[in-house]
Amino acid sequence: MRVNKKTYWLQLPYLDQIFKKILLKSRINIFNIFLQNIKFNKNSKILDVGTAPILESHENIIFHQYKWKNNITGFSNQNCNILKKKFKLNKFIQGNAKNIKLKKNSFDISFCSATIEHVGNYKSQKKLISELFRVSSKYVFLTTPNRSFPIDFHTKLPLIHLLPKKIHRKILKFLNLNYFASEKNLNLLFSRDIVKICRDLKIMKYKIIYNKFIFLKSNIILIIKK
Repeated sequence: MRVNKKTYWLQLPYLDQIFKKILLKSRINIFNIFLQNIKFNKNSKILDVGTAPILESHENIIFHQYKWKNNITGFSNQNCNILKKKFKLNKFIQGNAKNIKLKKNSFDISFCSATIEHVGNYKSQKKLISELFRVSSKYVFLTTPNRSFPIDFHTKLPLIHLLPKKIHRKILKFLNLNYFASEKNLNLLFSRDIVKICRDLKIMKYKIIYNKFIFLKSNIILIIKK
């Protein structure tokens, strides 16, 4: 296995485990915010947009934590057959989150966790929220890492993501983190970016809540009520 010497310390197994534990705790906190702010019942249909073909408990948090998980449909741009072995009664749809081939108001709730930062530029992020809004009849619940937080949990690097995007991407390329250096793979948002998208889409009934880690706003949570 080829080791990236410039970021060797970021690849240490113990560090990866620490970050996974932090992610799990953070996502459980976010799920609790979902429970506190969204009205649902045992018949509510939920579309989880951005389902990942990963069985670890820090991923696909709604599948692991939701009481009536059989009412969740996973939506992903990847093949999620690996999840079907664990969640045998759930449906999984493969497609493009920026062009969801489902009818308007197909689900009561659109749930989208840690996905919008991976769909590309502002136009693509706007299209994602537009689609989440279109296919839901009651609520959209969207979460994304806060660009204002001092650490980017994707790269595990501090502060450089606060620099202008061109400089940030150049540093990532220098560190051989080429995947995250591409806008189509990582495009972090400030809360003002979420507000601008909602205004551009003329979405009026929304609120923004923050998940906090060490007293700092680590995640942005957008809740839209229709």
